[in-house]
Amino acid sequence: MPLRSDWSDDVCPIRRSLDVLGDPWVLVIVRDVLHGRGRFDSLRENLGISEAVLSRRLQGMVEAGLLVRVDYDNGGRTRQGYAATEAAAELLPVLQQLALWGERHTSMPAGGGHMAMIHRTCGNETTRGEACSACGEVLVPEDMTWVKPWKNTRDTLVPAGVLSGL
Repeated sequence: MPLRSDWSDDVCPIRRSLDVLGDPWVLVIVRDVLHGRGRFDSLRENLGISEAVLSRRLQGMVEAGLLVRVDYDNGGRTRQGYAATEAAAELLPVLQQLALWGERHTSMPAGGGHMAMIHRTCGNETTRGEACSACGEVLVPEDMTWVKPWKNTRDTLVPAGVLSGL
């Protein structure tokens, strides 16, 4: 899924990573899928993205091994949604570090608020992306809740392979 150049065979691991993850839509789609919003309509609505752009990004993410298609029943009709792969679930520390960086280095817009990332295993907020700052345990999606005051929600993340919110 190259943006500008094909870096898929580059010796630099950062360039190879950016070849897959360099499009900003990719990380926010992974975020939403880890929040259990893997249905096409749910992703489109939450992200405010056009159907054409979303379709292209989802296809590319499946081809890159970030997402898998998952069948689900929609009132007697089988449809396909998207679930994170282990590769996408391993992006959790990246997403959490981006959130922490954004809170430290960007201006909070009106109506915003601190997004707390709660490690449900110990019950404490973490201030690090990869391991809980309170207990030291490695963080995985299924043990995390993100508290978003601007949406008045507490989003429980889902593990790889799970399509929820149906």
